[in-house]
Amino acid sequence: MPTSTDPDELTQAVLAHADVARYVHCAETRARLDGYLEELRTTQRYKFYRALQHPLYPILRKVDRITEHVDRAKAAIAAGHVVYVSNHKSHLDYLIELLVLDKHDIRPPLIAAGINLFGGALGLLHRHVTGAIPIRRGSKDPVYLATLKAYVVEVLKRHDLLYYAEGGRSYTGELKAPKTGLLQAALQADRTQLFVVPMAIAYDLVLEEKIITRDATRKQKRPFAQEVTEMIRHAVGYESRAFVTFGHPIHLAEYDPLARRDLVALAHRIQHEVGLLHKVLPTALVASALRASMTRAELTARIDDLLALLSAQNANLAVSSGRQAVDEGVPLLVDRGILVTERQRVRVRDRVSLRYYARTLHHLLPHRRLTH
Repeated sequence: MPTSTDPDELTQAVLAHADVARYVHCAETRARLDGYLEELRTTQRYKFYRALQHPLYPILRKVDRITEHVDRAKAAIAAGHVVYVSNHKSHLDYLIELLVLDKHDIRPPLIAAGINLFGGALGLLHRHVTGAIPIRRGSKDPVYLATLKAYVVEVLKRHDLLYYAEGGRSYTGELKAPKTGLLQAALQADRTQLFVVPMAIAYDLVLEEKIITRDATRKQKRPFAQEVTEMIRHAVGYESRAFVTFGHPIHLAEYDPLARRDLVALAHRIQHEVGLLHKVLPTALVASALRASMTRAELTARIDDLLALLSAQNANLAVSSGRQAVDEGVPLLVDRGILVTERQRVRVRDRVSLRYYARTLHHLLPHRRLTH
């Protein structure tokens, strides 16, 4: 079903905001403002969005989607509108998370996405089908920031929203510090009927981990279309589980939109919740515990020690023992070309990729250091 909003109605509502209205009477700033409004405007045709899973089936069928605590999201939408705040691992995230919501008959949110995803045919797809809102990350233009915040406020009167607190994907595997711009905008909306639902997505294996770790090393990013082409190539033989875990709704009425301290406290609360929700998977445990070369027995013992520490942190564990983690995680990393096994010994083959998976636990084990 289309979930677009009358563009004239939305434009007038945005222009009525005090922070935006002060720019209306200057021809130069009004031209920029109108351009930003046109850029932000989006339409979600969900019937067509759902159909995207069919051409992407060769990839999506290899990802076993596992949902945890979806009842929390259902409780939030029953009480008002929802801002879903997720970590960001892969370009598959916004396909898998939306399909999870759809499977459980939860209305689809609009998605805030980086403007780098809006070039060419993919940009048309995002603008007219997926309902993605292009975000200029790092913009300092006060006209743009005022327009964006007012636009988000108006959107939240009509739709739910999903955004990634880290901004872009994590190129190191770590949970990155949250950005607060969209959260600040949400606090300006009708907080009496608005809830934040923290959520986390975790994969045994991230489809493009070799791409993003290489780009992180080179400190450069390539055009999105080029990266998609490479992702398709890496999808050959790819299989993984994807855990999507929902947190308890946070009622925004508890927070003062004018208090910077409340904004920071809310951002840290969400970040902490996302970190605890993030599934601790066998591949991450093996990567965190393994040194250059170890016997399976040594690796099992180190993971048992890790699990004791993680359990004390109330982490969301996928395994109950070091033996289970080794039995499940080592074969996946061997098939991925990251580890090599020789009789009862496990050896590192791809140190960079192994560190990527190890760092997915850093927010839970802040005092541990990588030595492999």
